[in-house]
Amino acid sequence: MAVFQMDVFSKALERKTCIHMVMPNDIPPTMTEGNENYIRKMKVLFLLHGYSGSSNDWLLGSTIQELAIKYNIAIVMPSGDNSFYLDGKGKGRAYCRYVGEELVDYVRDTFSLSKDKEDTYIGGLSMGGFGAIHTGLYYPETFGKIVALSSALIIHNIKNKTEEFEDAIADYAYYSSVFGDLDKLESNKNNPEYLIKELKKENKPIPAIYMACGTEDFLIQENRAFHKFLEDEDVDVEYIESPGIHDWNFWNSYLEPSIQWILG
Repeated sequence: MAVFQMDVFSKALERKTCIHMVMPNDIPPTMTEGNENYIRKMKVLFLLHGYSGSSNDWLLGSTIQELAIKYNIAIVMPSGDNSFYLDGKGKGRAYCRYVGEELVDYVRDTFSLSKDKEDTYIGGLSMGGFGAIHTGLYYPETFGKIVALSSALIIHNIKNKTEEFEDAIADYAYYSSVFGDLDKLESNKNNPEYLIKELKKENKPIPAIYMACGTEDFLIQENRAFHKFLEDEDVDVEYIESPGIHDWNFWNSYLEPSIQWILG
């Protein structure tokens, strides 16, 4: 298993940023014999961390290295800061473009990875779950499927809020700087629901989505609401609830099933 930590310059972010990556490109034949995942070419999964996290969170908290070997899949883990992986106001804050366009091209070219949509997936947890959904919908020709665990689908929580607003995570100044005008979130490209409606209007493909959330998670109602929205819009979605909170125990329990799902 090759494990990389790279500092690369991003034009979208106007600075160097850290990437962690794992590739099962050096696995001895004795370990892959009889594994049908090594008959095909390597797949690629971009995994996004949560709020206040970093690019090595998945390496430290999950079983992703073992799963990368088992399923012959390269894992790319960028740093998204606290951006919700959106293109924020001002130069050097284009996180959606960075992940969905610049980083995809970089790892494909640098490591000779597949450039096919059917081999390229995006996933994440919490803020990264939101980011995976949004980025996957913003670049539907790039990502074949989306995995979203305990996603911070907070658009309806923050829309139309005033300058006095503050919750347990952040305040009005933060949310407006990340999401844009909170009075216009219903018709804003930072809103995944808006993106889905626009894709349907334009008759463009919508990637299938895998969602999982714990029934004791503080984001369960937001996930249920988005799942209902997807069903109402006839979007291909696999939705799972089970006992659990917002932690690695829950995310690890659905990491392998989600990889099995994206691989079909």
